[in-house]
Amino acid sequence: MYLAVVGFIMLFLVIFLLFKEKSIPMILFITIPVVAAFIAGFSIEEVDGFIKDGIKTVSNMAILFIFSVTFFGIMSDAGMFDILVNKLVKKAGKNVILIAVITAIIAIFSHLDGATVTTVLVTIPALLPLYKKMNIRPQLLLLITGCGMGVMNLLPWGGPVVRAAAVLNMDVNVLWHLLIPIQIMGLIATIGLAIVMAIREVKYYGAGQVNDSILDSDIDNINEADNNVENLKRPKLVLFNLLLTFAVLVVLLFNKFPNYFVFMFGCSIALLVNYPNIKEQKARIKAHASAALDVSAVMLAAGILVGVLGKSGMLEAMTIPLLKIIPSFIAKYLQIVMGILALPLGTIIGTDSYFYGIMPLAMEVGQNYSIEPLNMAIAMLIGKNISLLVSPMVPATFLAIGLTNTELKDHLKYSLIPLWILSLIMLIFAIVIGMVKL
Repeated sequence: MYLAVVGFIMLFLVIFLLFKEKSIPMILFITIPVVAAFIAGFSIEEVDGFIKDGIKTVSNMAILFIFSVTFFGIMSDAGMFDILVNKLVKKAGKNVILIAVITAIIAIFSHLDGATVTTVLVTIPALLPLYKKMNIRPQLLLLITGCGMGVMNLLPWGGPVVRAAAVLNMDVNVLWHLLIPIQIMGLIATIGLAIVMAIREVKYYGAGQVNDSILDSDIDNINEADNNVENLKRPKLVLFNLLLTFAVLVVLLFNKFPNYFVFMFGCSIALLVNYPNIKEQKARIKAHASAALDVSAVMLAAGILVGVLGKSGMLEAMTIPLLKIIPSFIAKYLQIVMGILALPLGTIIGTDSYFYGIMPLAMEVGQNYSIEPLNMAIAMLIGKNISLLVSPMVPATFLAIGLTNTELKDHLKYSLIPLWILSLIMLIFAIVIGMVKL
C-alpha cells in the first residue's frame, strides 16, 4: 500500500507541476521519480537499475526524433514543399470546397516532419489571404489544419506515437505499421470533414462571395520571404529531394533497417547534395538543433519516469486501489471509455502527462480485465493526436490563432466538436477492423 501511495503522489506532482508550468518536463521527469524511488525504500543499486532500464527503452526513439526532425527541416529549407503549396493554392481558384480540400492536402503534406509549428507556418500564411478574399471564416482554416496534422501525427516520428511506443516498450515502426489503416481512414475523413464544413460555410455564412479588397497580387506574393530564407532554397533539386523523401518512407515501410538509421542516412545525403559547403551543413544542423533536441531530451528524461514506474512495482501497486474503485462493468470496456475521452483529455492535459502519467496507469488497470496494453494505447492515441491544435497546452495553437487573429474561445467553439466526432469515427473504424478489441 505504501508503494502505491508514493506512486500516486509522484504522478500527481508530475502532472500538477506540468499543468501549472512550474518547471520544464525534463527536470520533473528526472528528479521526482528518483526522489520517489528513494522515499519508497529502494537502494542506490536498485534505482540505478530502474534508470538504466528506462533510458534503454526510449533511447532509440529519441535518436529517431532528432534525425527525422532534422531531415524534414532540411527538406523544408531546400523548398521541397514550396512548389506543391504554390501550385495547389493556384489550383484552388475560387471554389470554396476545393479550397478546403487543398487546405487539407497542404496540412497533411506539410506535417511530414511531425512538427506542429512547421505545419502552421506552411499552411496558414499560404492560404489565409485566399480565405479572406473568398470571405471564408479563418476558423475553417484552423480546423482543417488541425485535423490534417492530427492524423499525420500518427507517423512513427510523431511525438505521441514515439511516446506510446516508449510506454509499450515496443519498436515504433512496428506500432506505426499497425496504425496505417487507421491513419488512411483518418486522411479520408479529413478530406470528408473539409468538404462538409466548406458546404456549411457556403450555405450559412456566405463563403464564396469575393472580397475585392484582397488583391490577387496579395495571394501571389504570400510566400515572399527574406533573402536569407530564399538563399536556402534549392529549386533545381526539388525532384531529387522528393525522390529522396519517397525513398526514406519506402525503406521505413519495409522495416529492414533501424528507423533512426534510415533518417541518419537520409540526413547525410540531404546535406551533401543540397548544402555541400561545410559551413552550410553546420548551419542547417544548428538551425534545427533546438526543435530536434527539445522533445528528444524530454523523451530520455521520461525514460527515468517509465523505468521507475515499471520496474519498481509502483504501477502494479497503484492498480489495486483503482480496481476497487472502478466498477467492473465499466473497467472491462476501459479502452473504449479512454478512447472516447481521449480528445477532451488530450485537450486539457499536456502530451507528456497524458502518455507518461495516465496511459501507463490505464494500461495496468486494463490488464486486470484482459485488455492488452497495445489495445489501450491505440484507443488512447487516436483522440490525443486529433486534439493537437485545439489544446491550450500546445504552443502551436497560440501561433495559429495569432496568425489568423482568432480568439481561442471562437476556435474551440468551432473546432472542438467536429474534431471529437472525427476521432470517434476513427475509433469506431479501429474497433471494426479489430485494432481496438471489445
